[in-house]
Amino acid sequence: MLQGHQTWVFANRPVIVSTGTVGGPFEANGSISEDFDLLHEDMWIGQASFEKAQQTLMEEACQITLKKSSIEKEQVEFFISGDLINQITPTNFTAKTIGIPFFGLFNACATSMESLALAAMIINNKGANYILSGTASHNASAERQFRYPTEYGGQKPPTAQWTVTGAGCALIAQQGQGPVITSATIGKVIDMGITDPFNMGGAMAPAAVDTIEKHFKDRNLSPDYYDLIITGDLGHIGREISYDLLTERGLAIKEEQYVDCGLTIYREGQPVLAGGSGSACSAVVTYGHFLNRMKAGELKRILVVATGALHSPMSIQQNDPIPCIAHAVSIEN
Repeated sequence: MLQGHQTWVFANRPVIVSTGTVGGPFEANGSISEDFDLLHEDMWIGQASFEKAQQTLMEEACQITLKKSSIEKEQVEFFISGDLINQITPTNFTAKTIGIPFFGLFNACATSMESLALAAMIINNKGANYILSGTASHNASAERQFRYPTEYGGQKPPTAQWTVTGAGCALIAQQGQGPVITSATIGKVIDMGITDPFNMGGAMAPAAVDTIEKHFKDRNLSPDYYDLIITGDLGHIGREISYDLLTERGLAIKEEQYVDCGLTIYREGQPVLAGGSGSACSAVVTYGHFLNRMKAGELKRILVVATGALHSPMSIQQNDPIPCIAHAVSIEN
């Protein structure tokens, strides 16, 4: 299964049999609103706190995913998920609610593809028949943990990004109808010394480049193998930096072939500054928009590279640089 140094190739081709995506009011006004299964008009989602609202988003994504399949909750062996909030609390409470054996992860905004890669690895090796994989984030909960509460009204620089309010979930199985997961490249932590928590795209770009480069080296592929190479949430800043670095390293990726979830989810004119972010960003855009395009026959092969900044309020307060990571998963029809 191991090919090269960092890549798993899944000979048994685990299947994504169903997905569920949920969003908030800002996402409902975005450019891919029709690709969500459920959209909310209220950031509170009927809950007493934004963290509880985030939990509700994840619960709904899991429920929708199961409802769209023919699989009962009792048939699912594992739930693999995580989020951005302290000790992944919303995900832990979601796991309590859905009652499925649980692996909790933290890889910041790279959690979506980390969970999908681990689910595919377990399914490929017949460690389970069905696994729920996903993640969620909430703009207001992330803002008050990592920056300032939205009520504070603090001004942000142009490099800042908008955390997606949403949740994305996928049901992975040994067999069934749907796109298959063919490989996963596990990234390593890259730290370029950036300390600005308002420039996540710039901090994460080198990690994305390293993982993409290793993926093509390990699999002995050229970039034109994929219809799209999709980064998680680099935004305008990180997307341009990473594209230039990839070009410098000799990877001939076409401009239109290299897209970013954080630039896909919102419309021109929405006040998102450099683009979307958050652990739900790559999850909802991939499991909604891009898989819908695969089902429609528009795309045959995609490489999704979720990027994550592994800082915390504590590390920023201690003036530590921001370590970053990226995981890549290839999905094919």
